[in-house]
Amino acid sequence: MRLKNKTAVITGSANGIGLAAAKKFAQEGCKVIMADYDENKGAAEAEKLQEEGGDTVFYQVDVANRESVDNLAAWVLRDYGSIDILINNAGITRDALMAKMREDDFQRVLDVNLTGVFHCTQALLPALINSGKGKIINTASASGLYGNVGQTNYAASKAAVIGMTKTWAKEFGPKGINVNAVAPGVIETEMTASIPDKVKAQMNALIPLGKFGKPEDAANAYLFLASDESDYVNGVVLQVDGGIMM
Repeated sequence: MRLKNKTAVITGSANGIGLAAAKKFAQEGCKVIMADYDENKGAAEAEKLQEEGGDTVFYQVDVANRESVDNLAAWVLRDYGSIDILINNAGITRDALMAKMREDDFQRVLDVNLTGVFHCTQALLPALINSGKGKIINTASASGLYGNVGQTNYAASKAAVIGMTKTWAKEFGPKGINVNAVAPGVIETEMTASIPDKVKAQMNALIPLGKFGKPEDAANAYLFLASDESDYVNGVVLQVDGGIMM
């Protein structure tokens, strides 16, 4: 098992890519702390994984709220002492064209997608340092690399996450912590479920592989970056987008 005896905190793991990562990590022998705002869904999914033999536990957290994140970090330090992997996966969208975007929607996306990553990393850094060796994986996006119509807030948040990833790779490398990012393209999740079929067909035409990705595709990238196989990979943004942005 590629993650045997390792412990991971995965934010936004009640659904989508985060849930796929929690499942995959549990299958690879990892102790998984599933952290999400959605307490009912998150607890239910953690219980399912437990019934399947996974070593999983759920913790309710609002990554945009520092007190909530500090409570998570204190609990992790008390019950686990250290962690090996932090995946900053929690994220939201509030799409609109720039001319029509509401200020509160702009700010909310930054609060969750950007400030939430800062909160979780800073609060859980002591637990990572305690392990003597760690991996931080931030969820970026193709939008953060290339922009996207109607996603001023989302693209800005993800571009900033990429900047933080590269900065932390330099800061935390000497502490034995690798920091990388995964930039998914169009993935079949709740976020993309509402896209009209006509628009989906147009988007598929732009993807050389001719299809949307699945949550497991991004989770596989997380797994590589979390495993010992990536010990000399640092400051990288791994695109998982089917080639849409070549």
